[in-house]
Amino acid sequence: MPWDLIQLNSGYTIPSIAFGTWTLGNGQGPIDQVEQALANGYDHIDTAQSYRNEAEVGTALHEDGSARGDLFITTKYSGTNGLDIATSIQNSLDNVTCPLISFYFLLSFLSSQCKLTIRSWHIQLGTSYVDLYLIHSPRLAVPDIPTAWREMEDVHVRGQARSIGVSNFNVGQLETLVASAKIVPAVNQILLHPYVYQQQLPILEYAAQHGIIIEAYSALIPVTKRPGGPLDAPLRELSTKFGATPDQILLAWVKAKGAVAVTTSSKKARLQGYLAAGDIALSQDDVAAIDKAGAIGEQRDKAKGTLHKLALGALVGASVFGLCSYFNVRIF
Repeated sequence: MPWDLIQLNSGYTIPSIAFGTWTLGNGQGPIDQVEQALANGYDHIDTAQSYRNEAEVGTALHEDGSARGDLFITTKYSGTNGLDIATSIQNSLDNVTCPLISFYFLLSFLSSQCKLTIRSWHIQLGTSYVDLYLIHSPRLAVPDIPTAWREMEDVHVRGQARSIGVSNFNVGQLETLVASAKIVPAVNQILLHPYVYQQQLPILEYAAQHGIIIEAYSALIPVTKRPGGPLDAPLRELSTKFGATPDQILLAWVKAKGAVAVTTSSKKARLQGYLAAGDIALSQDDVAAIDKAGAIGEQRDKAKGTLHKLALGALVGASVFGLCSYFNVRIF
């Protein structure tokens, strides 16, 4: 299925579809779901400090048994517990480098039989790097973007991350970063679906000019969270045309934009369907139809936002006027 590798400016390549763990939580559930994704052909796993499931990802990777070189692991600096970038990347590596759970259980069994106490342990599989390390949000770039980015560059120089990048950066923030960077970010991971495409287009254009690959998260929002909008008609027509589902069409749209799709599901059939979406080759007219409907939805959202602000302003004004009248205060 042609979810092809995309060349990064770091010299490495990135699989163009990823299994995301944002909503999975922690415990056995994410272990099972990551294992299911791996078993169905996903070789790019996306996690983050703030998801609090890096260790579960590491366990799933170990239990899957795939060679490290066959996997692409992304994690993110989320500023968890107030830790700096240098400390955080090492903690992430300790989590995602696949603890040997089965060996731990063997040790636990032996200790119980021999009445021994094993106070602590941590065993790694030998992986000492992630493929991609991102600053999760520009607000985490403290004390400022150039300083934080130098720390990210140090992570790359130490070999702890093959590629480094950012997430949720706008054009101005990217300009600030690039102006002082020795290493241009390989990736900017952003919210991207047709209802925000026009808003995000300047970021896509800036990224293209500087060799930064866009990763798209929440691309399926138009069908999972916002059905009944302008996109329904073109998605329905294209689904019929390609014998596909609307979510597959949206993922094909992400691919047509040259972005990496970060998606997730607990359903095996959906995971397989997302991979199959890589076979859908949308024409320029198909993409234009989606863009047009998305822009209509985006304009409606802006209009609703403006009306909401006006209504809120009117309510506040009426409240102030009422209070002034009650206390006999003249305001003009």
